[in-house]
This record gives sequence, C-alpha cells and structure tokens, in this order.
Amino acid sequence: MNSKVKHIPPTLESLTRSTLLCLTAIGVIASITPAFLIALVPLSVAFYFIQKYFRVASKHEARFKQRMLELTDTNNTAYLFLSAANRWLEVRTLTNYLNWVVRNLADLEVQMAAVEKVNTFLGTGSENYDGSMDSSQVPENWPQDGEIKIQDLCVRYDSSLKAVLKHVNASIKPGQKVGICGRTGSGKSSLSLAFFNMVDIFEGKIVIDGIDICKLPLQTLRSRLSIILQDPVLFSGSIRFNLDPERKCTDDRLWEALEIAQLKNMVKALPGGLDAVVTEGGENFSVGQRQLFCLARAFVRKSSILIMDEATASIDMATENILQKVVMTAFSDRTVVTIAHRVHTILTADLVIVMKRGNILEYDKPDTLLEQEDGMFASFVRADM
Repeated sequence: MNSKVKHIPPTLESLTRSTLLCLTAIGVIASITPAFLIALVPLSVAFYFIQKYFRVASKHEARFKQRMLELTDTNNTAYLFLSAANRWLEVRTLTNYLNWVVRNLADLEVQMAAVEKVNTFLGTGSENYDGSMDSSQVPENWPQDGEIKIQDLCVRYDSSLKAVLKHVNASIKPGQKVGICGRTGSGKSSLSLAFFNMVDIFEGKIVIDGIDICKLPLQTLRSRLSIILQDPVLFSGSIRFNLDPERKCTDDRLWEALEIAQLKNMVKALPGGLDAVVTEGGENFSVGQRQLFCLARAFVRKSSILIMDEATASIDMATENILQKVVMTAFSDRTVVTIAHRVHTILTADLVIVMKRGNILEYDKPDTLLEQEDGMFASFVRADM
C-alpha cells in the first residue's frame, strides 16, 4: 500500500503533462484540419462514458477486495478497450499522448485506492488493547511450552458478517509441527489471525499454556508469538533494527540468527554489517532474502510458538528448502503452525489439519490421512506431485 501511495505524485505529474500535450496536439490538428472536430465529438463522448465505467469498477474493486490493488479482468478489459478506441486518434496525431493519458488515468485510479484504504483505516475504531488481565499477571516467560488448545472457536471479521470459522476444535502439543491446508476461503489464514486476536472471536476460545488469549493485553499477546507472512515485512532502518527492534540481544545472538538463516556471509559483505541500511519495505533485498530475514527475526525473539502463514508462497524452491530446513532444526523444540501453500511442505508434520468452509474436515497424522485415498488431503498431495 505504501508503494502505491508514494507513486501518486509522479503519476499525477505524468498525467498532467500528457494531458497538456494531448490537448496541444488536438489544438494544432484542429487548426489545420477543422473537420477533425466533427469526429472528435463522438469520440470524446465515448471516452467519457468508458472512463466513468472504469472509475466505478475501480472503486468497487478497492472496496470489496482490499488486498488487491491491481486491475481486475474487468478493469483490464476497460483499459484495453480504451487503448483500442484511441488508435485512430493516435495515428491521426502521430503521437502517443492520448495513450499515456489513458494509462496514467488507469494507474492513478488504482493508486488512489490505497488512499481510500488509509482513509478507511483512520475511521476504524481502536482495538481493545487492555484485555481483562493485567500484563503483570502474565508470566514473564509465557508461553514457555507452546501448548495450544482451540475450543469451539467461532470467528468473524465483523459483527455484521457471517462466521468464517465455525466451532473449530483442535489440540496442539508443545513442540509439535502442525500443518494446516485447505482450498481458498477454507479459513486457514483466519485461524492464523485468530492466534493474534486480530479477528472477532465471538464464541469459544484459544488457550495457550493455560491462558485464554482474549484476556491478554494485545501488546503482551502479539509480542510473545512470532509469525512469518506470505509477504515478508521489513522496516526502514538497519538490519540490526529489523532483527531486534527493542535492542535486547547481543551481536553474537544476531549473527547466530543470520547464520542459521544462511544470511551471515551476505550481511558481512555489506557496508556496516548489522548496521547496513534497509530501505522502505526491504526493497534493496530480494523477496527470498527478506523472508529469511523474517525467519532470523523469529529465531531472535525466542518465542515458543511460530506461525507460518503461507510463508513459502512467494519464494523460489531453493529458498523454500532453506526455510524448511531451518524450521526443522533451529525450531525443533518450538511449536510451529504452518499454513501450507504447497502441501508437500507439511508431509513431515506431526499433525495435519484440513479445513473446508470454516470447519475442520480432516485431523490426523499425514501418513494416516494419506491412507484415505478418497480423502481431501490425499487428493491435495496427488495434485501437488
């Protein structure tokens, strides 16, 4: 979203420039060939209605699919229609000014969706950060074991919406490696958000090491768990800040984490080492490197519970193998819950949970589930081969 917002000024500048150039070209043509104005009138009317349709479609996309800021197929169709419609005028002027006007308008519409999202967030009510438990009542080393009990859990994103998780029950023992899979919309990511109390848990509860997470202050809860997302998150600053924002760890600990994530040699070669600059969003590193930095950060935090929400979806197979190897070794004594993007990544898990439409459909060891040839997990594995 930040990248979309920061591109608005140059896009606006480009739109203004291309619009003025286009108007100038039209003026020159009209002065030489006045009959051109007759053809320009119906073309202008057509462009007006097409652009009006595009704006409505773009706003609809921004409102109902907040995670997608790119153009949808419908928007692409409109854009292609716009491009095709201006070919005659483009040939007539021997320029591509109008083409750039259309392109810049399309880009600006999409980028302004990010501004609309920011405005929506500003109007969103604050979460209940305090909880019913005081932070002093929470043991300093909680969660120490990493035992998770999900009891009759029901989750929704808003009180006016339907439940996305419906009476989910599961028990995860300390140190277990658990894989969660299912089709799109099955509730996998909603469950990962529930661990951090980022959705409305209106019925049931999640108990971690004997404490209902809904009773905890949000700062306490979210600072004690670790998560690696599909899109790795790095912050502007230094590598040291990204690994240890609270500056609680020694350099030796940070270098150990980087070595485990196989980033030590790369960081040593950078000017400043641990103090090397990380640009906004970590754009001076590859996606795979960013994901490994997130893995190193999770190791530094020493949390007994690690959530991996489709963490391998955006990385290549080589980086995925590194990540999986680190999880199985450096996190061998920690509870790891993996929301699987590729089913083969959870074949070695201790427990597999298959979800469908907000319910648990299958729940057992992967070998046991594979024996059920007509089961959903077995079908996922066959499709992934």
